Amino acid sequence: MTRTWRWTALAASAVTAVAALLIGCATPPPVTGPDLPAQPGTQAAEDGSHHWQDFDWSDPARHRAVPVRVYWPSGEPPATGWPVVVFSHGMGGSRRGYSYLGSYWAAHGIVAMHVQHIGSDRRLWAGGFGWSNSLTLVRRLQHAAQPEEAIERTQDIRFALDQLLAGPLGRQLDATRLAIAGHSYGANTSLLIAGAKVPTPLSGLAGGAAQASTLADPRFKAAILISAPPFYGEGDPAPILSGIAIPTLHISATADEITIPGYYSGPSDRVALFDAIGGPRKALAMFSGGSHSIFTDRTNTGGFELNPKVKAATRELSLAYLRLVLDGEAEPLRDWQQRHGALLARWQAPGG
Repeated sequence: MTRTWRWTALAASAVTAVAALLIGCATPPPVTGPDLPAQPGTQAAEDGSHHWQDFDWSDPARHRAVPVRVYWPSGEPPATGWPVVVFSHGMGGSRRGYSYLGSYWAAHGIVAMHVQHIGSDRRLWAGGFGWSNSLTLVRRLQHAAQPEEAIERTQDIRFALDQLLAGPLGRQLDATRLAIAGHSYGANTSLLIAGAKVPTPLSGLAGGAAQASTLADPRFKAAILISAPPFYGEGDPAPILSGIAIPTLHISATADEITIPGYYSGPSDRVALFDAIGGPRKALAMFSGGSHSIFTDRTNTGGFELNPKVKAATRELSLAYLRLVLDGEAEPLRDWQQRHGALLARWQAPGG
């Protein structure tokens, strides 16, 4: 009998919201209403270093909306084109989240496309956070954590990348220098895109039942995994991760805990996943303190003083790692370690 598997998708802002509802141990993320339609033209950064634009794409094969926000560097692209990072948000997020990463990458010459996953995005919070809505909220979260949605997220990534490369600015991109990145549930999505293999007895998706071996997208040359939860219910992670052969950067913190009644995933899970994964030039940065949601755009989690320091270190580390694995430049990563080493509880530099 084919094993079913369940995801750790009750993570990121979803974890803090559910915990707040049920045990009062956290503050739910702010909800400011549904996403607005795409803005005409582009929005420019104040310093002129980059700009961004929202696109409301739709995949006709799956009858599924795929909204994205694309951050573009300013100026002319290099002769080979700009590299691209595709980012997958955590549970309950949106294309507008993790802007501190997208804007930073674009300001330093990398196009960043943040994909919004409709089945597990901010619409989960519709209805508020009162006790009367707690049971329906939990049901929505549970539905979003099912394998069907996990697989749909990988198809969102594939479709969005196809659209970007085939679009009017596709010629300005370097399709040989692509990276996938994500936080929490988005890190799980990134692992599947990178080649993680988990049995997936699914039906109802475009093309029929999906097989785990078909989920990897070989166009991606590296993965950035922030607060990646394990694949629960599957035992030893090594066989699951055996199909991953690209460089991976793992980012977490010593207080990176997912805690809700009946569910717990601690920072040791992030380390275990790192230890089990293969591939060249894997690296691990474990910050001291912090929280699971310190890596989101939220500014009130993980410590008032520590929060901006970890964000700055995270965005700079991700850029330095991309310079290494996509461009062969080692010096930015060595410089990063010297400047941010005091924040780290553990650092394992990538091998040769």
